[in-house]
Amino acid sequence: MQMTAPRLHERTARLFAAQLQGIWQRVDGLFAWLMVGQWVFAVGVAWTFSPYAWEGKVHAVHVHVQTAILAGAVISSLPIMLAYWRPGAALTRHVVGLSQMLWSALLIHLTAGRIETHFHIFASLAFLAFYRDPWVLLSASVTIILDRFARGLLWPESVYGVVEAEWWRFLELAFWVVLTDSVLIAGCRVARREAWETAERRAEAELAHEQKVHSQEQALVRAEQELREFQQQFSRMEKLASVGQLAASISHELRNPLAAARTALSCVLLRVSNLQGALTDSRILHCLDVTERELAVCARIISDVLDFARERPPQLAPCALRPLVDEVVGVVPQRAGVRVHNTVPDSLPVPLLDRELFRMVLVNLVQNAVEAVPPGGNGNVRIHAEGGDALPWRIRVVDDGPGIPEEVLSKIFEPLFTTKTQGTGLGLAIVSALVHKHGGTLSVNSQVGQGTEFLIELPAEALARTA
Repeated sequence: MQMTAPRLHERTARLFAAQLQGIWQRVDGLFAWLMVGQWVFAVGVAWTFSPYAWEGKVHAVHVHVQTAILAGAVISSLPIMLAYWRPGAALTRHVVGLSQMLWSALLIHLTAGRIETHFHIFASLAFLAFYRDPWVLLSASVTIILDRFARGLLWPESVYGVVEAEWWRFLELAFWVVLTDSVLIAGCRVARREAWETAERRAEAELAHEQKVHSQEQALVRAEQELREFQQQFSRMEKLASVGQLAASISHELRNPLAAARTALSCVLLRVSNLQGALTDSRILHCLDVTERELAVCARIISDVLDFARERPPQLAPCALRPLVDEVVGVVPQRAGVRVHNTVPDSLPVPLLDRELFRMVLVNLVQNAVEAVPPGGNGNVRIHAEGGDALPWRIRVVDDGPGIPEEVLSKIFEPLFTTKTQGTGLGLAIVSALVHKHGGTLSVNSQVGQGTEFLIELPAEALARTA
């Protein structure tokens, strides 16, 4: 999860819009109260000041009181309702700006165009700048300039306090309004830029926090997965440890009786072969042959169990790989149509290995690769090695057989798991344990229909340290 520029810009724009929306809503509420206050103020001005400003008579209730009440209600009602029902909307802002300028026009009218009241226009523009929206200032400015132009022609007394006035006098106000707008709009742009920078810093902080949380969540998921795998592996190891101890004990007790039985059977076969009459009875020879074969199977199973349970540390010594692979190829039973290739370079440096244990590793892997080729088919098995000179050692055993299905691939190193009709399921478990004793790892890469590769990786420093 990386903090890319489009994501940062999108988050910044969203935060900036939310920030402006909050400002618009608050300013709408402010102007709603201002509309009410101006309405009360206008009624007070009409009650106390308008009679003197317009006619100079003794104080009395004047028609402008009704004007202030009714016109003020009309001017204030719509922006107040919009501020309540649609706060933050663009329509609300522009209606508020128009109404505020109409309030300036009404107050100027109630005071008969006194010069002091004209400052209400510039105060209103300053208040409208709180929106930080230049278009609101422009719409409000156009409204007051048109009002000044129209009333200057039709009723100049309500604007300038004189019965007749030059038509171009509205340009004076227009000039000062435009000058004020230029300053306020520049201020709005600065405020919006600062708001954008604030939103950008917040967006960076949020994205960095999300990235950190995402990384922590991924690390937590990996840790939980590793913990589950470790618990499962520990549970299996615990069960296998107890089973292994029991099996090793039983195998050790059975090994001597089986050896004695095989020796006795050999003597029987030797004596029977010397009896001419027994040779004519094929059933006796068949039964004895079956007994010999099954005793050999039992002996092999017991040997595998004892190899699996054995805890002998490796005795490292220089061991050339190519001659060792040649010896392994000569030991593995050959199959018709399957060719085994030793591609280990002659010039490969000599690693430190336990020759007996590593020979067992290669015999198992090469024999499995040969047996992986379907009966009656043609195939190739290649053994290759590389490494040395401070580089990790890699020994590959590759076949072009049918491959291993995915559901089987994850279980092949588990003890007692096998897909063969005959076998203990300890071969690859023993191989993995022996490689691990050398400080290395055993991995497999296989795809159905494309063959299988077993990879032994032995770090050079691990071998040197063990040595």
